[in-house]
Amino acid sequence: MLTGIIGGSGLAELDGLTITHREVMRTQYGEPSGALTFGQLCGRDVVFMNRHGPAHTIPPHRVNYRANLLSLKQAGASQVIAVNAVGGISSTLQPVDLVIPDQIIDYTYSREHTFFDSEHEPVRHIDFSYPFSESLRTTIIETASACKIEVIAGGTYAATQGPRFETAAEIDRMERDGATIVGMTGMPEAVLARELDLGYCMIAVVSNPAAGRSGSEISVEDIMSNLHAGMARVRDLFEEVIPVL
Repeated sequence: MLTGIIGGSGLAELDGLTITHREVMRTQYGEPSGALTFGQLCGRDVVFMNRHGPAHTIPPHRVNYRANLLSLKQAGASQVIAVNAVGGISSTLQPVDLVIPDQIIDYTYSREHTFFDSEHEPVRHIDFSYPFSESLRTTIIETASACKIEVIAGGTYAATQGPRFETAAEIDRMERDGATIVGMTGMPEAVLARELDLGYCMIAVVSNPAAGRSGSEISVEDIMSNLHAGMARVRDLFEEVIPVL
């Protein structure tokens, strides 16, 4: 079983990955964010994709999510673990916390968000009640617990358009809606994976308190510092999770 890993801000490459080859993919929806990197991680076959491109130049609203997910499917991946930087809406969350969310609220717009958009084919509807693969989530949560790696087992991811950060009032609204974390890349990535029958789950790294939650402006320098520490925790988690997938 080939596992796809999608890295976002802070995870441009996988430490410990023994690379076998890289492949530039082509899809009917255009090119993905970059070449796929194939190799072995902790003794398992994986394929890695950098969501924002090799130089981190693709903003969230310009990511070709359809090409990204389809290229992973064409490469043979049957499941995908996405790593996402997020802001913490809930007051219980601190920078560097790892969250394994179980729900999504989509606030994005004007993104190519489905493969089922041809007027020449029957309309297709998919169930998206529970947007993440429960089996993948359970494996990550239980493995983390067994290895004494603290994760927050559950949460609601608010997907926003970006690339700007949100206003404090927008965050207040999202909290009233039930969101606990906020990011810019979870959708349409999650639903496209579902349309392709790819098991999909997310490891969300809290990089900062969301807008209006800390009493000061959001600092990109602080975000990058927190992501550096948070991604080290993700790598520790991968070392335990990847072998048992």
